Amino acid sequence: MANTEKHIQHLISKDEKLQFILENFGHPIIQKRDEGFASMCHIILEQQVSIESAKACYIKIQNKLQNITPETILNCSDEDLRSCGVSRQKIIYLKDLAEKVLSNQINFESYPSKSEEEIRAELITIKGVGNWSIEVYLMFCLQSPDIVPLGDIAIKNTLKELYNCQTHEEMQSVSDNWKPYRTFASFTIWHYYLKKRNKI
Repeated sequence: MANTEKHIQHLISKDEKLQFILENFGHPIIQKRDEGFASMCHIILEQQVSIESAKACYIKIQNKLQNITPETILNCSDEDLRSCGVSRQKIIYLKDLAEKVLSNQINFESYPSKSEEEIRAELITIKGVGNWSIEVYLMFCLQSPDIVPLGDIAIKNTLKELYNCQTHEEMQSVSDNWKPYRTFASFTIWHYYLKKRNKI
């Protein structure tokens, strides 16, 4: 996500609504997460819950295990993970991820040299992991410049509000206009969504 100014100039020349957000709500903070297993666990915990509750759950696991690794997750009992606030379904997902890393079906260290398609093909094999989780990993951990998670509730609601989009196809059409910097546009949309709701 280097050269943010280049991204901004490109996007405001293409999209008046993004220009409005940047001028009236300020610039988004581009978050960077560590690559690897622990971050993917955190993303799984974030599925369909608030950022705050997922973070609280992640911190509880961290405190219990000290290090979140495939070995510590597999060796942790379901009861202990439940006591940290992990649902039964997500325990299955975390343990499946751990098993796939240990068997080298998932190799996070190889991702900087792999294509987006190769990474998607690997991560989609994890139980419970769909496009949203993969796109968040690509955006936050690998800083891929051209990702838009159209399954994200905040992105969808903002596109409905600002662009009057009703269908996935309409949302896709709007986001296609942001290429090749859809990641920065997505961060801008999230920034607007949170600012409007006094979350930041």
